[in-house]
Amino acid sequence: MVRAKAAYTTRFARRLFLESAGPYALQTAGTPRSGDVVLARVVEIGQHQRLEDSSGRRAALFVGDEILVAYGARYAPDQFEAEVPADLGPTRLVAAGGLAANVVSQHAEMLEATTLEPIGLVVDHAGVVNLRRCAPYSVAGAPTPRHPGRVPTIAVLGTSMNSGKTTTVGSIVRGLSRAGLTVAAGKVTGTGAGGDPGVFADSGASRVLDFTDFGHPSTYLLPHEEIAGLTRAIRDELLLGSPDVVVLEVADGLFQRETAQLVADPAFGSMVDAVVFAAGEALGAVAGLERLRSLGLPVMAVSGLLTASPLATEEARGHLPVPVWGPEQLAGPKAAALVPPVSALPARPESARIHAASSAEPVAV
Repeated sequence: MVRAKAAYTTRFARRLFLESAGPYALQTAGTPRSGDVVLARVVEIGQHQRLEDSSGRRAALFVGDEILVAYGARYAPDQFEAEVPADLGPTRLVAAGGLAANVVSQHAEMLEATTLEPIGLVVDHAGVVNLRRCAPYSVAGAPTPRHPGRVPTIAVLGTSMNSGKTTTVGSIVRGLSRAGLTVAAGKVTGTGAGGDPGVFADSGASRVLDFTDFGHPSTYLLPHEEIAGLTRAIRDELLLGSPDVVVLEVADGLFQRETAQLVADPAFGSMVDAVVFAAGEALGAVAGLERLRSLGLPVMAVSGLLTASPLATEEARGHLPVPVWGPEQLAGPKAAALVPPVSALPARPESARIHAASSAEPVAV
């Protein structure tokens, strides 16, 4: 197992295997659960020809390779819809980050998913190794942060997969960091992959967490109570680093099941002080803003893929009551404009830095 190519989703399980002598064995029958770690053999290369490893490098896959991945469901309109199978029969690699599942549907432009033959679930003295058991954090164990005031939280939502949410988060983190603030960032839902957390870190986030740090290979089909608890736990863990601002990305679009339930939950609204909405086109931006405002969420700006087109940007600006900013603007002084709502929140030691950033002279972009 140590020589198998270990996927990003299984990085904490791999660390367990390296640090503990075991004994470990393989269970060749049974019903897998989301997060169960499986040793599998690559039978046929399809859509995913590479596996993102624990360091984030995309390792080439070859027929016959043994890989460590995790079972988990996937919701990706541009790629695959997939669910955890009922047995250990042949299955598919449905995400480069290391997700094994049976395909339910797929985008017309996708190749067939790479075929895997499960060799067995990894087991130790406590039973099947599940990512929740290996993860460094848990929802139940998340501490309650103690702050004299409230740390502002900016949520980034979007119209769909690939609408520009991650780029928007990175730009906001960059802009606020350049303004002198300490910014923590997290991704609360989605499919496990190292690319998005890497963007947050590269943009200057002081600390980065996502759902995989809490033992979830993906969040599709999780009950709403788990999604809500996971969202709060990620935010609470980020707050322990005493940031000035927290930025959270919520995956997929507003109509996706888990996202729709989360944004409609008053508890989510109570922890969010500003929303930036990423859209692919003007009509989606207008509809999304109306939906979020109907839920009482404070949308402060629109960004996303539409800002790559000057014409689409002008269309949106002509029908929106909030500014439309591209990545370059958010990475500059515009980001500080997302912070003013915090001025109405209880004072805290860091608040002086926030107000200073909001009123600072524009910095060169």
